Amino acid sequence: MDARKPSLKRTLGIVDATSIGLGAIIGAGIFVVLGVAAGASGPGVVISVILAAVVSSFTAMSFASLGSTIPKEGGAYEYAYELLSPSLGFLTGWMWIFGQLVGGAAVSLGLAEYFSLFIPIPIKFTAVAACLLFTILNTFGVKESSFANNVMVAFKVGVLCVFIVVGIPHIQIANFSTIFATKFPAIINGAALIFFAFLGYGRITTLSEEVKNPRKVIPLSILLALGISALLYLLVSFTALGIASSEELSNSGSPLADVMKKTGNDLAVALVSLGGVIATISVLLTTLLGVSRVVFAMSRNRQIPERVNAIHPKFCTPYISILLSGILMALIALLGDLKQVLSLATFTIISTHVLVNYSALKIKGGTFIVPFSPIPQILGIVSCSALALSLLLEVWLEALMVVSVGTTFYLAYNRFAGNKREGT
Repeated sequence: MDARKPSLKRTLGIVDATSIGLGAIIGAGIFVVLGVAAGASGPGVVISVILAAVVSSFTAMSFASLGSTIPKEGGAYEYAYELLSPSLGFLTGWMWIFGQLVGGAAVSLGLAEYFSLFIPIPIKFTAVAACLLFTILNTFGVKESSFANNVMVAFKVGVLCVFIVVGIPHIQIANFSTIFATKFPAIINGAALIFFAFLGYGRITTLSEEVKNPRKVIPLSILLALGISALLYLLVSFTALGIASSEELSNSGSPLADVMKKTGNDLAVALVSLGGVIATISVLLTTLLGVSRVVFAMSRNRQIPERVNAIHPKFCTPYISILLSGILMALIALLGDLKQVLSLATFTIISTHVLVNYSALKIKGGTFIVPFSPIPQILGIVSCSALALSLLLEVWLEALMVVSVGTTFYLAYNRFAGNKREGT
């Protein structure tokens, strides 16, 4: 191996890795989805938050186990590639990339809509500009991107803490009088909605080769990110429901900001509104970080063109995969009708979580955090499969098309690459 060849650098510590997880998890979702969940489960939304956190922990344990066992760039893709088969690995990466690119484009458009409230710039232009801006930042170095994310995570966590502290004195205990009267199906429905606000802890694993002491830091950071976000979500939902009724929350497009208005604290209202914007920016940044590393890993395993895994000699980043990911996301934001494919993107991400749990069942031995047990993996497969089954039939048909396109590309590229290697 050429010692002069540029390589990825291990620059991320436990704070950086945990922050990447929090940056991916605590997005605009908690600033908006709480109202939707309150409409589904009423006062029982607090129980829904707890249930969603428990269900999320099953797959988080699988990611933690795999992260300590296979600390390689690519996360879910690499696990399926090594423990299941190259073909299942490719499909896992294909679906992960599709879901993250569409989700990231949707986040960029959401950010643009927020921004247009302050400066009247066309939404599509702002969304594309945001994608390209964070693509450039990612290219300059993972440490620089991580620092920016750390600042944003500290701010949005601080905003949620302000929401809790300011709101607690205004809580009315009477709002919880019917919490245990909520029917179980309603609680499940609310939990399914909130579950998606917990997704993101797996993004830490996509940067495994850029994390210091990854066998310990990766699993610990995954569980810390999920634990911190779960505690914040629980306290936020308890505070919100204690101040406003579930009906008021469900009828609001910005429930946390509206709850703060009831306290009469204008500064808190402004901070919470700004927190939603910063949360959106942080999610977009970490999405680009994660998806570019999956593209890099697939290229390194020769499942897409090898030129894509080039590492910049100065910045030590997989700059071609970053540029490719950012440009694709910008194009989707510019040209795509995301309302029609967001459910499909969600389906593909859930599907990769099923494969992650299945991959974890193949691990031999223990992990840094807990002794090996198949129970979390089995529960993860069951819970994620149940969520996938709850989606409409048309989403399944669209997913079949995505898988068919991926399979066709995989077979065609394998044949082309094989013929090229034989000819050289």
